[in-house]
Amino acid sequence: MLRDQTADRAKREANKVFKRVETQKPMSDYAKDQHSFNENRERLKAERLAREAKPKGSED
Repeated sequence: MLRDQTADRAKREANKVFKRVETQKPMSDYAKDQHSFNENRERLKAERLAREAKPKGSED
């Protein structure tokens, strides 16, 4: 009985260490385009907000 419990415990510990890795599906061309578009849009939005937040009198 003790031997079976030890084997089960070892098996559980091994399973914790060697969990399956969740693999992601490769992005389709459409998904890549959408991802790039959204990143660019967010970057431009941040730049616009930074420009608008700058006081009118200061020119860099």
